[in-house]
Amino acid sequence: MKATIARIVHLYKVKTFAFKCIAVGVALGIVATMCLAQLASTQLIGGRQTAQAATASRTSRVTLSAKRGRILDTNGTVLAQSVERYTIVANPEAAQEFVPTDCNEKTKDYCDEIDGKPVGATGAAAVGRLLAKALDMNAMELGADLSISGQYVVLKKDVTPQVKRTIDDLNLGGIVWGELSSERLYPDGELMGSLLGGVNDEGVGVAGFEQMENKTLTGTDGHQIYQRGNYGGEEIPGTMTEAVAAKDGKDVTLTIDRDVQWYAKKIMKEATAQYSAQWGIAVVQNVQNGEILALADSDEIAAGSDEAKMNVSRAVSQTFEPGSIGKVISMSGYLQTGLRKPTDQYTVPGQLTVDGQTYKDAFEHGDEHWTLAGILQKSSNIGMVMAGDGYTDEQRYEYLTKFGIGQSTGLDLPGESSGVLTSPSAWDARTRNTVLFGQGYTVNALQLSNIVATIANKGVKQQQSIIKSDDGNTENKSKATRVVDEQVAAQMMDAMESVSDSYSAFVKVDGYRMAAKSGTAEVQGADGKLSSIISDYSVAIPADNPRFVVTVVLKDPTGFGGLTAGPVSAQICAFLMQKYEVPISTPRKDAIPVTW
Repeated sequence: MKATIARIVHLYKVKTFAFKCIAVGVALGIVATMCLAQLASTQLIGGRQTAQAATASRTSRVTLSAKRGRILDTNGTVLAQSVERYTIVANPEAAQEFVPTDCNEKTKDYCDEIDGKPVGATGAAAVGRLLAKALDMNAMELGADLSISGQYVVLKKDVTPQVKRTIDDLNLGGIVWGELSSERLYPDGELMGSLLGGVNDEGVGVAGFEQMENKTLTGTDGHQIYQRGNYGGEEIPGTMTEAVAAKDGKDVTLTIDRDVQWYAKKIMKEATAQYSAQWGIAVVQNVQNGEILALADSDEIAAGSDEAKMNVSRAVSQTFEPGSIGKVISMSGYLQTGLRKPTDQYTVPGQLTVDGQTYKDAFEHGDEHWTLAGILQKSSNIGMVMAGDGYTDEQRYEYLTKFGIGQSTGLDLPGESSGVLTSPSAWDARTRNTVLFGQGYTVNALQLSNIVATIANKGVKQQQSIIKSDDGNTENKSKATRVVDEQVAAQMMDAMESVSDSYSAFVKVDGYRMAAKSGTAEVQGADGKLSSIISDYSVAIPADNPRFVVTVVLKDPTGFGGLTAGPVSAQICAFLMQKYEVPISTPRKDAIPVTW
């Protein structure tokens, strides 16, 4: 009985153990099946996605920066250009794993040392030490920059190709590399300061010609798509999948002649010092086509600087009352309307009262016998008011606007001010007469130059231009309008030549006749009162065959227009005659009488 029971217990234990073994085997089979299923899924189903993810992690899209177009003078001299530069970047994680290779006979072609000595460190500190001399930076600061997390950090911008090549020779491939960029350079510094303006950190023009011509100057970036090796910037050969070349920006050519600009700038700086003026402006214009050859001021602002980006050129933005140069407009209107002739005779008193308003000249005198041409020569305010009797307010306004007063020059220069000319309905009893002698409205230096240039161009007002060509296209200079008849213009040139003759003792260019007008106007000073003056002088040369108009404006010089701005303009005129080899003038004959 006992044996039977023992046999039953034994069989039970055997069956139980077998059951457990079967259960464990089934469980292991299920696990194995799941593993095989997962492996099959990974290899057969997710393999492509995994490979694609791995490829994507190595694929880089690198921008190829387009070079900004150049700004050139009329002769092709570079005034602004972009040059090849590099941004030096690094992979911090790779730098932290860097171990320098000691130099010996076997490793001499790729080892690491500093001035023939071991690097003396590993990781980011070692990379920083190797780069410090080439980048002219502190090794500890570089080491700190390379000790951060991540795989990309900018170490230095605007590095020259020579420095980039030096870094390439440091055997740091995959850790440190250069990305192509560019830097905007202005070879002449202060020569055209705020006129050229500057670009921001993104290379976009934000002031001056850089802003004005930004669309033309800006190119289109290209790109390359390829796979990088581990740790950085090295391309895996044969992995380039797309390459689009950068398209550089177009050049812009100005009408400015750099040599004339340089000389005018030099003279303006000297003149402000000589005459203790606050500032000075000079404009040189080609009479025949309206091109601006120089637009200079005495300000010392370097092109591309923060100051150049924040300030508009004074030669463009500064407005002022023209003073007696405005008499050229009035006398032209008198002659063109047939109201007066240049030989009309006047007895001009030392003081004149009209409609309760009293007018005086800049100098005291008794009764003088002057012709209308003589009134212009003597720059008599009283004479201009007398000759203006019968010249309606509408006519006064009409000829001011025809000569460009209160109108845009059409140059579209950033920050340009058109000045102020109110309508005749706003004029009071005094203003209607002060506009006859250049007060009661404001102009800029470019407008002032075009007044005299219109007379010198036989009465035809040219559209001024300062952009000669952009995007390969020559600027349209066809906008020309006749303001006065050719005969009137010739009479005005004759009268203005008499003005110039009266200053010939100190405003002259030997061998050349000049037709000019001076001006002096009281303007508001820092105290809010009429405590400052503007002295200006505009001259056409040669008077017998006009080629150029030179206008000079000085703020608060120690002397009136003809005595200060006049001699300065003559210096510029002399330079022009020599540079362009202008033939000397023929003798003057049959001048219109200035007295009777």
